[in-house]
Amino acid sequence: MGNLLGNWRFKEPSTVEECDSTWGSDSEGDEPVAEEDSGISESVSPAENEWAVGSNGDSALKLTDSPEFLPKMKRSFYAARDLYKYRHCYPNYKKSRQPNEYRNLRFYLNKIPLVPDGIYIEEILTRWRGDYDKLEHNHTYIQWLFPLREQGLNFYAHELTQDEIKEFQSTREAKRRFLAAYSLMLDFYGIKLLDKSGNVARSSNWQERFRHLNESQHNYLRITRILKSLGELGYEAFKAPLVRLFLEESLHRNTLPNMQHSILEYFVYTIRRPAARRQLLRYARKHYRPAHAFLWGPPSKRSKARSGDAGASTGAGSSGIRAPAPTPEPQRRGEMSAILASACSETILSYHDATDVAGQNLDGYTQLGSSMHGLEGALIIMLERSDYNEAVPL
Repeated sequence: MGNLLGNWRFKEPSTVEECDSTWGSDSEGDEPVAEEDSGISESVSPAENEWAVGSNGDSALKLTDSPEFLPKMKRSFYAARDLYKYRHCYPNYKKSRQPNEYRNLRFYLNKIPLVPDGIYIEEILTRWRGDYDKLEHNHTYIQWLFPLREQGLNFYAHELTQDEIKEFQSTREAKRRFLAAYSLMLDFYGIKLLDKSGNVARSSNWQERFRHLNESQHNYLRITRILKSLGELGYEAFKAPLVRLFLEESLHRNTLPNMQHSILEYFVYTIRRPAARRQLLRYARKHYRPAHAFLWGPPSKRSKARSGDAGASTGAGSSGIRAPAPTPEPQRRGEMSAILASACSETILSYHDATDVAGQNLDGYTQLGSSMHGLEGALIIMLERSDYNEAVPL
C-alpha cells in the first residue's frame, strides 16, 4: 500500500469545468442568484457599442443580433488550469531534494540581497517608493518581493516551500516588510492601502497611474503574481478588495478598460473561496458589456436546455459566446513565437514571468488583444510542443 500511495499522482483537470468550482451546485445558497441573462444589454451607450457600427455608419454586429450567429469563443484552459493548481496548493508539487535555505525569508529579514542586482529589501522599501521608472523597467525584483511556489524567469530567485511559508507567516518583521512591499506596488499602480484588513482606494495621483497601467499591460502579470503571493503568505483576505476595485475601474468607471479580461480570467480566480469569487463575478456580470458575451457566470437555463451535456466544451459558467477577439489565436501564437523563442530554447521557465519580461518589448502591441495574459497561452502551446512540457510549473 505504501508503494502504491508513493507512486500515486494527482490527475490534472483537462477541461475548464474541472478547473472551476465557482458555480457548483452546492454553492448557490449563500447569495441571491443573479437574474437570467436575456442576451441583450438593457442600457448600452454609443461608446460601449462602437464595435457594432462601421466607420461609414453601416451596421455590423449588434447586440440585438441573435447570439447564435456571433463568433463563439472560450475561456482560456491554460489560465483555468494554472489558477486551479494555485488554489489547490500545487497538488503534484515535488519537494526539492536541495536543503531549504529559506532565502525568501532571509531576504525579507534584510540578511541577503536580491540576486542578481545585489539590492536589499530595506533599500527597495525606502528608496524606490515613487520611483516609477525603476519599478516599471526593472524586472528582477518582483520575484523576490512576491515569492511563489513556482519558478520565475529570474532563476536567482527561489521558490517558496511549505516550511518556509510557515516560518514566514510566524515572523513579524518579514510580514511587516511584506505589507510595505505590497503598499509600494499599490502606489505604483495608483492605489493606496487603507487598513490592516486590505481595503484599498484610489491614491491622489490615480489618474496618471491608471493611464500608465491601462497601457502597460505586462503589469497585469505582475498583479496576478502579487495576488498569488498574498494568498501564500497569509493575506488571502486582501485579494477581494483589490480585485473589486479593479472591476469597478474597468467595467463601471471605464478607467482601466484594457484590464477587463485579465481581471475576469486571472485576478478573480486567484481567490480561493468560491463564495468570494461568485460575489465578484455577479458584480462583473451586472456591468459587463455586451452582456451576452459574459463568459464567467453560471450557465443559463436556456443554454443548458439547448446544449445539454455538450455545454462542457464551451467553458464553465459560459454562454459559449463572446465579443469578437481583436486577433485570432493562431495569429497570436505566431506573433509570440519570434519574441519568446530565445527565452524558450535554452531555459525552463514559468510562462507567467516569461511574458512579464517579454512585455518590455510589447507595450502598445494592441493587436494582441485586451490583455497581455493572452501571451501566456501562446507560450504554453510552444512549450507543450517542446521537450519542456513536463517541467514547466503552471
